[in-house]
Amino acid sequence: MENSDYKILLVDDEPDILEFLSYNIKKEGFQVETASNGIEGIELAKKFQPHLIILDVMMPEMDGIETCDKLREMPEFKDVLITFLTARSEDYSQIAGFDAGADDYISKPIKPKVLISRLKAMLKRANRGKDNGDDRTSLLIVGSITIDKERYLVLKGEQELSLPRKEFELLLLLSSRPQRVFTREEIYNGVWGENIIVGDRTIDVHIRKLREKLGDNLIKTVKGVGYKFVDNA
Repeated sequence: MENSDYKILLVDDEPDILEFLSYNIKKEGFQVETASNGIEGIELAKKFQPHLIILDVMMPEMDGIETCDKLREMPEFKDVLITFLTARSEDYSQIAGFDAGADDYISKPIKPKVLISRLKAMLKRANRGKDNGDDRTSLLIVGSITIDKERYLVLKGEQELSLPRKEFELLLLLSSRPQRVFTREEIYNGVWGENIIVGDRTIDVHIRKLREKLGDNLIKTVKGVGYKFVDNA
């Protein structure tokens, strides 16, 4: 897809930031719409149907975390890319963001070229994930878990699980080679990409969320190394 095929929604309560980001993203050919708070952002998202949403964390009326939470509850936004843009670097705000279903976390101020590079990397990776139909089958069955790569669907037995994109990609990576230990670096590169910088707690948060949905016995921690998926638990 060309840049002009992608729609990006910016949600921030600071007009100067909206204008600055909008100008630089539009310069790259992307379609851009802006909103000044979470409530307005959700309504605009329904009409605009963006491929990627950039949310500020600290906003009046409805903050970014709550906005992300509400968007993820709507089927049409389950797989839309969502990244937070915020000056806050505290661990807990990143954890809250990923808990709400965010795909990435960008700290401001950020140089336009770096921002554009991050956005392109996210969109390219998401698009590549959709186009990866060159596997023999779109279904991966490991123990009681069935992963439909084409439909981004996970079944535990007959129970359908709702997973945000990054949780899905993390599960897909770990379950692709059961019993193999994936290092934290391999997970970062495989799920977020080599050029994406995320907080140290990012993997831990996503692993915790997966365990809540799959059960504690399917993903094992190998201390000092990383994680592995256990298919015979």
